[in-house]
Amino acid sequence: MSRLRVVPIVEGHGEVDAFPILLRRIWQVLGGEFIDVLTPIRGQRDRLIKPDGAILSKVLQLAAEKLRFSPGESLPGLIMILLDAEDDLACQLGPELLQRANACRPDVDIACVIANRCHETWFAAAAGSLQKYVDTSRDASLPRDPENENLRKAWVAKRIRQAKYSETIDQPRLTAAMDLSLCRANSRSFDKLCRDLEDRLHTKSAG
Repeated sequence: MSRLRVVPIVEGHGEVDAFPILLRRIWQVLGGEFIDVLTPIRGQRDRLIKPDGAILSKVLQLAAEKLRFSPGESLPGLIMILLDAEDDLACQLGPELLQRANACRPDVDIACVIANRCHETWFAAAAGSLQKYVDTSRDASLPRDPENENLRKAWVAKRIRQAKYSETIDQPRLTAAMDLSLCRANSRSFDKLCRDLEDRLHTKSAG
């Protein structure tokens, strides 16, 4: 059983509430004992991914300070970066961004997850478990490979059961309701997030 403290770095208002919910749920499913998710730091995606790393360095400095000066018991710390791939290749952007981040702060454990194509693509991957909120009755079948099908926010927004999709309202409640195993099976980028947390669980448990 392992204990962990995380400072997320996200780009959207919806992820500020939704990503901590997701991290807690995944950690619990993986068998982690306790996870303390601090308030996420927001940053503009296009500025965070700039090759010069100037903005990334500043945001990482803030995240590292939050970890260092967080009240309560001392826990192993992790900075978790979550950004949308949009039209970039997640398999390229993720490693490149992680390399820059590690160069900026080699003293801190950092993970980088690029949602392919966006955060809402994970909801498409778990659509079978979200029928209370997402109406797929007119679809011939549920998405099996939403990343390659290029399903994004518009796919969810057109099927949301309320009048209008809202990131700040719908991302947290969809995150709380979605089947994590289903999402992991249908989304390679979500599986990457789970594997990153698994790595920390095993490392901290071994230590």
